Amino acid sequence: MLEDKELTKKAKQGDAEAFGLLYDKHLNQIYRFVYLKVSSKQIAEDLTQQVFLSAWQNINSYQQQGFPFTSWLYRIARNAVIDHYRTRRSNVDLEAVAEVASSFDLVGELEVKLELEKIKSALVGLPADYQDVLVMRFIEELSHQEIAAALDKSEGAVRVLQHRAINSLKKILNKT
Repeated sequence: MLEDKELTKKAKQGDAEAFGLLYDKHLNQIYRFVYLKVSSKQIAEDLTQQVFLSAWQNINSYQQQGFPFTSWLYRIARNAVIDHYRTRRSNVDLEAVAEVASSFDLVGELEVKLELEKIKSALVGLPADYQDVLVMRFIEELSHQEIAAALDKSEGAVRVLQHRAINSLKKILNKT
């Protein structure tokens, strides 16, 4: 299978099939990220489609800068989620983390599910930047470099955010 670098090069030249391969390759992870942020299957599907439509429409502005193509997609997805909540005037809700995790066969035992519920409840109390970093790092398993590119921050800033988010999460979990 072709690498993202080659596929994006072809897509920038107008090759819709190459972009389709990028879409197929990255759809699930972008959908999962969006779903964890909006907790609604229908909204997540709509926003994910908007992300890829925006990516296709703006593919010519994509620059290879040593970051994976997915970092660019995550940035678009994050902005789509932010725009969604700005227009809805709602708070970020991560209620369905356990449901998503179990649908991907990540949770098998009741004990793990209960722990996940505690973590999910604690995540809701964190600022949006903390939620983004924790989801990208520990659920999506992105590197600090990829997260930095997606959030338009330095790697050092991402590490600090991650550290603070984990400490805040620990404080919340210790209270329960």
